[in-house]
Amino acid sequence: MYDTDAPTTRRSFLAAAGGSATLGLAGCLGGGGLDELTVAHMPIYPDLQWYVMEGEGYFDEIDAEIDGQEFTDGPAIVQAFGGGDIDVAMFGIVPAMIVIDRDIPAQVTAANIREPMGVMAEESFHETFEAEGGDAFATWAEENDGPFRFGTFPQGSVPDVLLRYWLRETGVDPESSDAVEIVEINGASAVWQAIANGEIDGTSIMEPVPTIASEEGSSVTMLRTAADILPGQPAAVTMMSDEVRDSPLAAQFVEQHGRATDFIVESPDETAGHVESGIGMPADRARRALDSPLSNFVTDPREIAEATPVFSEFAATNGQIDEQPSNEAIFDFEVYDSL
Repeated sequence: MYDTDAPTTRRSFLAAAGGSATLGLAGCLGGGGLDELTVAHMPIYPDLQWYVMEGEGYFDEIDAEIDGQEFTDGPAIVQAFGGGDIDVAMFGIVPAMIVIDRDIPAQVTAANIREPMGVMAEESFHETFEAEGGDAFATWAEENDGPFRFGTFPQGSVPDVLLRYWLRETGVDPESSDAVEIVEINGASAVWQAIANGEIDGTSIMEPVPTIASEEGSSVTMLRTAADILPGQPAAVTMMSDEVRDSPLAAQFVEQHGRATDFIVESPDETAGHVESGIGMPADRARRALDSPLSNFVTDPREIAEATPVFSEFAATNGQIDEQPSNEAIFDFEVYDSL
């Protein structure tokens, strides 16, 4: 469907998209014919392995040039993948399913993180929820003359799916309930601003928003973590085109990905520096966020496989994909197992 060996298309896309970082050394035959990998990523915590691999020079161990391309959202990466401009993508599990649904030859070869989301809510709501469960939203609506307003990423995103799954488990249907409203917000910074400005009553979000909210003394605090809601919750993943998966570069990339995961776990102080330089979050705050119960960085894709069908079901139900893919269609475990 697409040609990843079309340098003119790739380079013209990168130029139009606004710059890329070229890292690593080109191999002669080590990549099985590939001498360049274009890697899409986003400036978010769940893609932290990218910034560690870049900052620690791990790409030098891969027999290809690594062209890093930063995107602001998953749909743009899906479009680039479909156009043959991307070889590897570090993005959400739902966009990865969309790639597969569109018959683009690619599979997930690594997880980036598990259970990274949390449902946050106004502290005044916590006690009522613990006592009444899902009925607490109706109580809130009556007392505040309006629905409880959650603000999170657009429908079908990982935070949105987790929020809707949790609400369903508490017996609340946000599509029909007058007591709950979900507001779409683009970006973690915008979510934090909505919290700070009192525009929303709660959210489903990943770090660093919970850490920022805590340090800024926000009344919106953690109500449930993803581990409480859906153990093994999938989020950001690393997906590779079939051409890459069929080459030695796949194992080389996943090996360095795993090395970055180990670095994050074992060297949080140094990792915080990579967060500051790559994502722009102050290192001291980034360091505290790394101690969060939401900072569960992994590489083994099996760590998220069991909970993935929850997300694929939601993606199909919400119309993001035509039919629910199986885990066999989503994951390629062999690359990780080969290490």
